[in-house]
Formats: sequence, C-alpha cells, structure tokens
Amino acid sequence: MRRWLRDPLLWLVLLFLALLLVLPYSGALFAAWFPQLERPLYQQESFLRLALAHLQLVAISSLLATLTGVGLGVLVTRGAGREFRSLVETLVAAGQTFPPVAVLALAVPVMGFGEQPAIIALLLYGLLPILQGTLAGISAVPASVREIAAGVGMHPWQGFWLVELPLAAPVILAGIRTSVIINIGTATLASTVGATTLGSPVIIGLSGFNTAYIIQGALLVALLALVTDRLFERLLQRLKKHAE
Repeated sequence: MRRWLRDPLLWLVLLFLALLLVLPYSGALFAAWFPQLERPLYQQESFLRLALAHLQLVAISSLLATLTGVGLGVLVTRGAGREFRSLVETLVAAGQTFPPVAVLALAVPVMGFGEQPAIIALLLYGLLPILQGTLAGISAVPASVREIAAGVGMHPWQGFWLVELPLAAPVILAGIRTSVIINIGTATLASTVGATTLGSPVIIGLSGFNTAYIIQGALLVALLALVTDRLFERLLQRLKKHAE
C-alpha cells in the first residue's frame, strides 16, 4: 500500500482527474485571479469531453504513425529495401519540417474541417521519432544473434519476430513515446480547424486575450503529457526487464 502511495504516476493521474472534475466549479477562483475578465472560466464545452476527444485524436494519429513508422523501418532494414533507407529517412524528415499549422491549412481545402486534417498533420509530425527508433533498435541487434537464429533453422522473418523485434522493442518504444508526447502538445492546434481538443480553451483564449482560458487548457495538456510519459516509462522498464 505504501509503495503505491509513493508512486508519482498515481498522484499525477489523480491530479489530472481531480482537475477535470474541479475546473468546472473554479469560476470564483479564476475571477479572483483575473478580475478584469468578464468570463474567466471556459464553459463552451465540458473539460471531460475535451480531454476524451483529445485522447481519441492523439490515439488515432499515434497508432497510424506507429504502424507506418515501424513498418517503414522494418522494410528498409530487410533485403532489397535497404537501398531505399536514405530516401525514406529524407522524406520522413522532410515531413516533420512542415509546421503543423501549414499542413492543416493545406489539408482543410481537400478534407474539410474537423479531425481528418488534424490526423494527417499529427501523423506526419509523429513519424520521424518512430522511424528513427525502429532503425536504431533493429541496427543495435548484434549480428551474432541473427546468425544464431539462422543457425537453429529459423526463417529470416521468424528470426525477426521471435529474436530481433523483442530485443529492439525498448528502443522502438522510446521512439513511440517521444512521438506520442509531441502529438499530445501539437494536437492543441487541431482546434484551429474545428477539431474538439483541449486546445479549444487555449485557441479561444489567445484570440480573445483571455489568459484564464489559456491556463485552464494548457494545464490539462501538460498534465496529460506527464501522465502519458510516466506510463511509457513504466512500460519501458518492463520491456527492458523482459529483454534481459
């Protein structure tokens, strides 16, 4: 019991949930902090709904980025795919050089407002860390391990799934962790194209010079990023123990 009480992850989760529940009733507090504001508390939508929509957007985009990034990383480290490695790395790196706002602006005329352009922007922005993690993880597997796998009669793809991938998993997961944390912060920009996220109070606050709105949205996004980072850290620890 005491061990659980000393767990930072537990307290971060409880703090995040408490804020979701308490913020709708904190109007008096923000009114005292910002007496010059006519509406110091964001009330257009519930913070719980914003958080769930934010999580859904990040989950979908991160899943697509993971499937794409890991898939590309595996393909360019196998056989004939190796000759395309530099091209793939260049293209993926170029995708991250485009500001998310620019990607959103280009996607809206084609896909319309809402989640779809935001998912495309987050997918492009989250690919590079995952691809780099996949390439680094697979490259770090010793050649002797591959030779042993082949020596016991494993097919190359069997050796990959049963030997290489488990050894490379911690490094790959570290890349996914970076990508997801980036997407949690970047997803706030999706509110500029009509997507429902925790960025809605921030964007409205910026446009209306309402500092209270900005604080409310930014605080929840920051806590969500911290909780997610701790969860990945816990998962990484378990993977490393399993790999050992």
